[in-house]
Amino acid sequence: MDKVQPATRSWAPAFRLVVLAWLAAAVAAAWFLLAGDAPGRLLAAVATIGLAATALFGSVARPRLSVNSERVAVRGLAGTRAWPWHRVGRVRVVRHRRLGREIPMLELDVTDADLQDADRDEPGQRLIVLGRLDLDADPEDVLEAIQRIRGLA
Repeated sequence: MDKVQPATRSWAPAFRLVVLAWLAAAVAAAWFLLAGDAPGRLLAAVATIGLAATALFGSVARPRLSVNSERVAVRGLAGTRAWPWHRVGRVRVVRHRRLGREIPMLELDVTDADLQDADRDEPGQRLIVLGRLDLDADPEDVLEAIQRIRGLA
């Protein structure tokens, strides 16, 4: 008998922003090749590296967050980390003030067996913070969807 996979919901950086970052990195690289002065080349090199790193992260870390009834998974440059729901503590939206605006951020508290506490023989805690750019959605809406999938709503 085949095991039925639970429905998964996922969020990722906006594809259009990732494409825009790659285009901006290409423009910065062209600027680096065409710049005649040393300060201009240095500035173009820094811009190229920063934009390429941002674009690479947006390309590799897709989907950034995925959840189903059994687990939550977060993807980064080094791969995907997944935790079963019993290892996930609080999931909430916290608002931070940035540049005069309140920015909502989704926070997940997880117990991670890979982060062993040296003083005590128990797993460590990990805080995962995701914003609108990570999710391409309002963190409040993502929290509601997570609660529905997790069965808390």
